[in-house]
Amino acid sequence: MNLGFGELLLIFIVILLIFGSSKLPALGDALGRGIKNFRRSVSGENEIDVTPKKDELGNEKAPQTPEQQKAAAEKK
Repeated sequence: MNLGFGELLLIFIVILLIFGSSKLPALGDALGRGIKNFRRSVSGENEIDVTPKKDELGNEKAPQTPEQQKAAAEKK
């Protein structure tokens, strides 16, 4: 599929006639964001990593079972 300058110009003119000059910037912006999100999802990297770090796990106490709570209450 080899598109030359003439074919690209014809495609641009048809798009301009269909969508109008006022909607082209918004259409281009939406297309750019879509491509960016697609690339980000394909790369496999997550933006937000919610897994706890190992040092954070060591600082927090694990939740106690009812038996452990009773034993701690008896020691006091």
